[in-house]
This record gives sequence, C-alpha cells and structure tokens, in this order.
Amino acid sequence: MNVRVCAMFSAAVLIRLVLLCVCVYQDQNLQLKYTDVDYHVFTDASRFITQGESPYRRSTFRYTPVLALMLTPNVLLTPHFGKLLFCACDLLSGWLLLRLLALRGTSRGAALAYCGLWLLNPLPAGVSTRGNAESVLAVLVLSTLLCLESRRLTRAALLFGLSVHMKIYPLTYALPIALSLAEAPTRERALLPNLRRLFNRDLLLFAAVSGSVFLALNGTFYCIYGWEFLQEAYLYHVTRRDIRHNFSPYFYMLYLTAEGGGALALVLFVPQLLLVLLSSLAFRSDRPFCCFLHTAVFVSFNKVCTSQYFLWYLCLLPLVLPRLTLSWTRGLGLLMLWLVGQALWLSPAYILEFEGRNSFTLIWMAGLLFLLINSFILGQIICHYRPVAAQQKKTD
Repeated sequence: MNVRVCAMFSAAVLIRLVLLCVCVYQDQNLQLKYTDVDYHVFTDASRFITQGESPYRRSTFRYTPVLALMLTPNVLLTPHFGKLLFCACDLLSGWLLLRLLALRGTSRGAALAYCGLWLLNPLPAGVSTRGNAESVLAVLVLSTLLCLESRRLTRAALLFGLSVHMKIYPLTYALPIALSLAEAPTRERALLPNLRRLFNRDLLLFAAVSGSVFLALNGTFYCIYGWEFLQEAYLYHVTRRDIRHNFSPYFYMLYLTAEGGGALALVLFVPQLLLVLLSSLAFRSDRPFCCFLHTAVFVSFNKVCTSQYFLWYLCLLPLVLPRLTLSWTRGLGLLMLWLVGQALWLSPAYILEFEGRNSFTLIWMAGLLFLLINSFILGQIICHYRPVAAQQKKTD
C-alpha cells in the first residue's frame, strides 16, 4: 500500500483512538457525557436480544433488529465494541471512497486528498465515537455504488436491499439506479421493443434481488417480532412528529400542532418527493452525483434533521468534488457559510437547552435560514458541476 495512503489511514485511526479515550474519561468524570443516548438505547436492545426477548422492549429503540444483533458484543464482551465497530466502518468508508474515485478517473493523489475530507473530518469521527451508527449506512451505500460502477449488479442489489432495510432514505436511490440501468427507448413507435429496452435484464435482476433481500429480512423479523417491528422500524418514521428542537424548518410548526393528526407529517414529504424526482430525471446518468443530491435534499427538507444526518450526504461529497469547477475561494466561502448557518442555530438552541429560556422562535428562524443556505449551496454545486459525459468529451 502507498506510504501516503498508510499515513492518511494511520492519522484517521489515531484521531478516533484519541476521541475514544476522551469519551471514556468524560463519561466517567464529567457531568456532561460524551456518549450519545442512542448508544445506550442500542446496548439495551442488544441486552434484551441476548436474553431471548424483543429489542423493542426498549421503548425508544426504533431501528431494525439487525443493529441490535450487531451490537450484542456490547453486552457479551465490552461496552466499547459498538464504537470500535462504527470507527472501523468510518475507515472502511474511506477505502471505498478511494476505490470509487479511482473508478471515476481521479488521480491517486487527488483521490487521497478528497478521501481525507472524510477520514480526517471531525464530524464523522465525533459521531462514530459518540456511538451513532451512521457510518454503517455509509459503508452500505458506498459499497452499493462501488458495485454498480463495477457492473457487479447482483452484489449491488444485495447491498441495496440491505441498505433500505437498515434505513429508509436509500430508497430514494431506486429511481436514478433504475433509470441508469434501463436502456433509452428507440425512435420506433413499436411499444413492445421499447418496453424490453426499458425493463431490460439488468434492471429486472437488480429489482428482483434487492426486493427479495428487503422482503426476506422484513418477513423474517415480522415473523419473530410481529407488528411491533413494522411499527417501530418503519411506520413510526413515516408519521413521526418530533417536537424537540432540531435543524428542520418544520420543527416549530410540528411543535405548535403537536396535538394534531398524522396527515401533516405525510404532507411534508411532498417537497422531498418532487425534488428527488426532478433531480433523478436531470442527473440519472451520474449515479453518485444524483445520490448525493437526493440525500442532501432529503436531509434538508426532512421533518427531523440533526447533525448526524449530515453524514448521509457528506460521505458522498468526495465523489462530487473532483468534478466541481468552483474556485478554492468560492468553495471555502460556501463551507464557511454552511458552518455559520449551524452556529446561528446552535446559539438559540443552547439558550433553550442549557439556560431554560424560551427561544423557539429564534431556533425556527435559524432553521429557515439554514435551509436557505443549504439550498443556495446545492444550487452552486449544480451550476458548477461538470457531468461525466462532458468531462469525457473534453478529454477525447
């Protein structure tokens, strides 16, 4: 392995080991804990599984039982196993990014630099060492894209089915994947030949394999845990009305209508669906870029948005950056704008959470501003993105 690659990954490992040591010290000695409450939820659910009971006996466990099964060593071996696993997934995501960047024609040196934006980024390292499982999804999504770019459709379909089972949001990738696998219709008016081109062997194989994996996992867990599994793992997230303060522009509206029905929660999916559909039609030829747009749109317009959700699209950003024509100055300006948007939100959130003063209106206004900032940044990325076809044409 290249010396620079070893140095990069060694630095990434060191950062995470230091943060894990900080985590242990802070949890044992300070009132403000480092470990996220979700990690304790995962561990409690795993403990119920080791006792032969349902993980959903833990009241706030709203994930697939696969996650609880993965973390049973938290109970059987050491409570730090899950954090080590999530950090390992961070590193594996970096390796997958290197492979994908190489497949997309990026030079080794540039690929390593873009990969460093993930490996040396304090946000993914902090989220994983706090005990959030977002890096597991990053591995599944990047593995799916790598297999698709390598034309290993069966493996890609298996991974995609597992990804959607783990969390709902990768389901938005189904449309661009389907459009990229389907062949363009001919100018002939014959219906049957054009249908055969649209629903070709590759598309049908991918749909059959991924659908089978998804249904098999869900069917198995439904047989074991019943309706409770479907309710907690999927239906809860569809009708979820989280009234706690978060980055979502809808949080204050949901807070004020907390006693209302679930119809509003469903209506709020409409902007996401429309934007995902438009981006699929416009950028279907470039799967990584289209998936990045889908994820950024899904997170920005979601009913609930926390810092860990940013990792859903940040893990795809290194695949987009090599084809941006933005200057360094403009790029750094957009980064600073994104960070300022978060800081403006965090200030009133701190006042509410730690000082107990009513700052809901300020949090809501900061959330709206952050949505505008994210929309502006996405617009800049789209305007300055050089598609694969254009880049290949210029090279030729």
